[in-house]
Amino acid sequence: MSSSKVYLDFVLEQLSGLEEITYRAMMGEYIIYYRGKIVGGIYDDRLLVKPVKSAVSFMPTASYELPYEGAKEMLLVDNVDSKEFLTKLFDAMYEELPAPKKRM
Repeated sequence: MSSSKVYLDFVLEQLSGLEEITYRAMMGEYIIYYRGKIVGGIYDDRLLVKPVKSAVSFMPTASYELPYEGAKEMLLVDNVDSKEFLTKLFDAMYEELPAPKKRM
């Protein structure tokens, strides 16, 4: 099942307080970038983020879920209705996220 553009637009609106939020469509799903770094994505209309330490401490009861078969587990963000929560989560995660890979 792929994700809907409606859900993507909702999540992007919730993140509108942050600068440099971008996305890329990939095989019916969406990868979410914050200031050039991959934070997570939208998979089957679920917002999943990388399980970096700050995200785990920010959401200690979050469930780990697979974005797709064969992928690494990610954290499910349940509180997508709160702009403030999402903004704080993404800001907290930023420093721990790996730098973008250089393209050859």
